[in-house]
Amino acid sequence: MDTTTTTRVHRFAICVDNAQYPASLEIHKMYRLLPDAEAEREGDLRIVDESGEDYLYPANYFLLVDLPREIATVLNRSFAHILQHAG
Repeated sequence: MDTTTTTRVHRFAICVDNAQYPASLEIHKMYRLLPDAEAEREGDLRIVDESGEDYLYPANYFLLVDLPREIATVLNRSFAHILQHAG
C-alpha cells in the first residue's frame, strides 16, 4: 500500500493547457487539486483555479505532481493563509 497517497490531503497539478479556460487557468502554474473520485473517473480534476474556487477541468489539462511532504505542507499553509485573508 502506498502510504503517501493515503496520507495526502491535497495534491497539486501543473496546468499544461488552458485552451478553453484562459481566464481561469494559467499555463505552467501549479494548482491545488481537491479529492473528487467521481470526477476523476469521468476524466476530470477538481482544481482550485484563479478565482479561488474549485471547479472541474479536463484531467489532460494538467500534469499531476508528487511533492516532498515538507514542500506540500508549506504550500498548503500558504493556500490557507491566502484564503483567510481573501474577501
